[in-house]
Amino acid sequence: MGDAICFQAERPVPFPVAWRWQRELQRRLLASPQGPDAVLLLEHEPCYTLGRGADEGFLGFDPADPPAPLYRIDRGGEVTFHAPGQLVLYPVLNLQRHGADLHGYLRALEGVVIDLLAPFGLRGERIEGLTGVWVEGRKLAAIGVGGRRWISQHGLALNVDLPLEGFSRVVPCGIADRPVGRLLDWCPGVTSAALRQPLLEAFSRSFGLQLRAPKPQEALQGW
Repeated sequence: MGDAICFQAERPVPFPVAWRWQRELQRRLLASPQGPDAVLLLEHEPCYTLGRGADEGFLGFDPADPPAPLYRIDRGGEVTFHAPGQLVLYPVLNLQRHGADLHGYLRALEGVVIDLLAPFGLRGERIEGLTGVWVEGRKLAAIGVGGRRWISQHGLALNVDLPLEGFSRVVPCGIADRPVGRLLDWCPGVTSAALRQPLLEAFSRSFGLQLRAPKPQEALQGW
């Protein structure tokens, strides 16, 4: 089992800050591919993100005047919404150590969520031709990744107890006929704080990584 540095932000993080942290970790692995993998676990301040080829036609507002900050970023996929109450997991991995298969990597991230949901008695589902995890037809987890020379960025966003109104202003992930859900809809009282450790444990099992706290010399700028 390899090791990976685990960074957890206790307060909601503006998207540009988390993106900068990911790129810093990616640069480290590009410079030293034998170095440790890393993972960021956090919640975002309210915002919308668009994948690199995303269609602005899926926005229900003028992109010049969004209801929350809007960012076009270097992941795959269409528009999604982030806010506190949604757990976001950003693995920065050397994928050559994890199969060097992007399709397999996406399925493994889905598997993390499916594994997490099982103890709640919920059957997480994949839908052929789409990426993400659904429960009873509602999408609980969105997944979009990017990478450079097999070093990954971005990852998964799991809706736990966030208000869903922000999704009503867009066509989430460009899928008009499949509504968004949150774990709270099935598990009253569940919180994102309570799901942090189970999510990390599911990720650790799936990828065969022992998660550890960062050493002082591994700290991120502005962390």
